[in-house]
Amino acid sequence: MKYLIETALLTHGLRSLTNNYLLENWTLPEALIAWIYKGEIKIGTITKYLSFRTEAQSAIRIDCSILENALKNGVSGALTASGTMAVCKKLGIPAAVTCGMGGIGEIKGEELCPDLPALAEIPIILISTGPKDMLERKATVSWLTSHGVQVIGANRGFCTGYLFHGEPVKLQGVLRSAGCRTKAGMPEGELCPPLLIINEIPEKLRVSDRQILTEAIIEGKRAEQEGRYYHPAANGKIDEMTNGYSSEIQLASLLDNARLAGQIESSR
Repeated sequence: MKYLIETALLTHGLRSLTNNYLLENWTLPEALIAWIYKGEIKIGTITKYLSFRTEAQSAIRIDCSILENALKNGVSGALTASGTMAVCKKLGIPAAVTCGMGGIGEIKGEELCPDLPALAEIPIILISTGPKDMLERKATVSWLTSHGVQVIGANRGFCTGYLFHGEPVKLQGVLRSAGCRTKAGMPEGELCPPLLIINEIPEKLRVSDRQILTEAIIEGKRAEQEGRYYHPAANGKIDEMTNGYSSEIQLASLLDNARLAGQIESSR
């Protein structure tokens, strides 16, 4: 299935990973990434994107609610999950790929993250690692399902967290046993939006010290008070306290999600 990879994580979230690291560890050289440059939608491989990343630390985060204004006003920015979904709709691409997604939580301006209405309203499949750990996962999944979005796991029917391990939250099914179709020869079946596929980081690879999450939430709140973005600040704190490990597993997860998207045959 054709897909686009978001750039909010790649641009702002992987604080300790250099362009050289990304290039050396990017295992999908043909995968297409999406961003906005001076009001134009840009689509390219990792090599093309890195020229943008070099100068993009001050770039804004563009979600679906501000995409049209960004295009109209010549703005440059990195696309969030919902922003990427909106671009996919414009270009006729059936799926968007992200890593940690938004949800319901105590984040200024994101009490209900645009990712959720986007899933309900934009006819694009989203493949994600799951809601970020500082969010209310159960409430997030409940909101989606109550608004008509099918939420399934890639390999199991529940999710337990993003970078950390939390309580299991039941999903509506499992991709690999839900009658969905993949290039590997899975049974034929429909796979169409509104649909969220959660492809989690294995628990054994996640960060075990939840005090790090507490510190990250404090850092995110500090950023809010200073007029900065919450998520890059929180992610940066986790990166710092894990000596870059959290960024490495997020990059690996983003690539796993893209690989999964490429294996799925869309019924659209």
